[in-house]
Amino acid sequence: MPNIGFPGLILILLIALIVFGPKKLPEIGRAFGETLKEFKRSTKDLRDEIVEDKDKK
Repeated sequence: MPNIGFPGLILILLIALIVFGPKKLPEIGRAFGETLKEFKRSTKDLRDEIVEDKDKK
């Protein structure tokens, strides 16, 4: 994973603020968080299913 660093992160946030505006940014962040949470849950479920199948054999 590339190392962005603090200045790069600030630049990305400023660009996002300019493009989407201050009212839309919290909604985008919330949606991103929910998507990440769902991805983690799905990954865990898949991993658990694989371990369960492996234990049955």
